[in-house]
Amino acid sequence: MNSSTTFTLLSLLLVAILNPNPSLAASRRNHTDECSVTRHSRYVKNACSVTRYKNLCVRTLWPFAVVAKNNSSKWARAGVAVTITDTKQMLRLLGKTRRSEVGKRERIALSDCRELFVDSLDNLYKSLAVLRKLDADEFQRQMSDLATWLSAALTDEDTCLDGFEYQEEEESSTVRMIRRRATKCMQLCSNALALLNKLAYDGL
Repeated sequence: MNSSTTFTLLSLLLVAILNPNPSLAASRRNHTDECSVTRHSRYVKNACSVTRYKNLCVRTLWPFAVVAKNNSSKWARAGVAVTITDTKQMLRLLGKTRRSEVGKRERIALSDCRELFVDSLDNLYKSLAVLRKLDADEFQRQMSDLATWLSAALTDEDTCLDGFEYQEEEESSTVRMIRRRATKCMQLCSNALALLNKLAYDGL
């Protein structure tokens, strides 16, 4: 075997070592991705197991699984964060609703809802601020404050829904949409409170 042939064989061997079979590499990547998805799915399902609206919890908190894993404080923070996002969207929707789109009774309910959701958002922001700086020495007091604020936020959103308790056929399409959005906010807030209770039980 001449030197040229030997060099060619060594080159091919080096290429094979540095660049394994593409299909095998892809298969390994797919397997790793599948394991990662399964692991993240387990994290979020375990976190959401304590909530009342589990499917909504998994759907909205799935993106946090990579970071939160089995950390109760991070899941509680995530629960409040997604509730804040939806509550802000709800307030924007209420602000865009024109008086001409709804009846007199609905206008009163919508006005009440705006005030209730503003108050709810304030309590949610206070909760998120505390969840970002939990302290072992202050933990019990912080948990007490958080439970008070999230419970108040949930009550506000539930009270908003109470204002629309009449026959669906009497509702305008605008109010039906608002009621659906308010219901989702209330459910997210309920989930956030459940995640907070789990954090209080688990501790830091």
